[in-house]
Amino acid sequence: MKGKLYFLLFPLYVIVVVFILHINGVFTGQVGSLENLAINVVFLAVIGVLFLVSMISFTRLNHCTDELTELAVQIQKDYQAAGNKNLWNSYRERKEVFYEKPLADAFRRYRLRMRRFATNNGYAGGCELDEYINEDLLDKVGMSHFNSGMSGTLTGLGILGTFLGLALGLGSFQGDDIYTISDNVGPLLMGMKVAFHTSVYGIFFSLVFNFVYRGIMADAYERLGLFLDVFRQCVQPAAGNGGNEAAMLVYQANMANSLKGLLELAQGETKEQSEGVERIVDRFVDRMNITLGANFQKLGLVLSDAGKAQESNAKLCRELIDAVNGMADANRELLRDMELMFERQKAFEEGLKEQKEQVSAACQEIGNQLYTFGQMRNLYEKQ
Repeated sequence: MKGKLYFLLFPLYVIVVVFILHINGVFTGQVGSLENLAINVVFLAVIGVLFLVSMISFTRLNHCTDELTELAVQIQKDYQAAGNKNLWNSYRERKEVFYEKPLADAFRRYRLRMRRFATNNGYAGGCELDEYINEDLLDKVGMSHFNSGMSGTLTGLGILGTFLGLALGLGSFQGDDIYTISDNVGPLLMGMKVAFHTSVYGIFFSLVFNFVYRGIMADAYERLGLFLDVFRQCVQPAAGNGGNEAAMLVYQANMANSLKGLLELAQGETKEQSEGVERIVDRFVDRMNITLGANFQKLGLVLSDAGKAQESNAKLCRELIDAVNGMADANRELLRDMELMFERQKAFEEGLKEQKEQVSAACQEIGNQLYTFGQMRNLYEKQ
């Protein structure tokens, strides 16, 4: 109902125009001032043109939001009829999803982008429809850049009419004494009459238009939100369907390669450390043997054992690297097997479709034969 509020502008505009013409004596034939009447007519004509442009934009916006609402209802019906299954396969190639050009262009761009994420087994990624059909699109259709400034424009026209009326009244005001001044009071009052009239209907139209505009846009945004919720639930394809297993295997392989590099680096550092420790131990033992005797030979043996332990650690690292390489090879084999399984499943699905078509053709042929047999039997019974 809020989307139809702009229909109030036309009757209100007609009422104000009739009222202004009445108080200026048009209907009674007693026009007090042609200048005042001309100013009011010009101002009302300008406001009428602005209202006409706004009503055209509101009509376009209302058509778009009506189509969003109708499509949301249709999607829900199709979703229930399909057994609560996703409807993307039926909507991604449909030619006439939207009839309004802004919505049709936006949905076409959305489908083109979704095709970039398509794989043999689903979608490796995706995007939201609200990146294309959103509040910015409705603002463009509803000419928000124009309508958002209408309230201030109407108020400004009222103020302009005020100063213009006062200028006309003061321009015709002449005299140096009380007698001549009293003769010019009438033109001054007529100018003030124009000033007050333009201010009144300028501010009045500004308030009414602001109320109507906010109601229309709030209703449009609400309808858009409902449509996007229904689309996400019933139509939008899930990102990553069919590619999670392959992506996980690739991730494991990458992790294995990274771990292999780290272990190789650790192996190299361990070997260098072991050789360095051995050199330090030899020099230290030689120096201690010279200075303190054989008591430090035992210490040398202990440190030598530490070097051997470092070598054993390096050997274990090499074994771990071999195990990681084996796991990476197994992951690659598993990835190839998964791809082969997906291909066989796709071929099986195509075979089922062909068998379904053959069975349908056979059923149709049997139906035709039964019908022919019935006709022949009827002819035989008649004879």
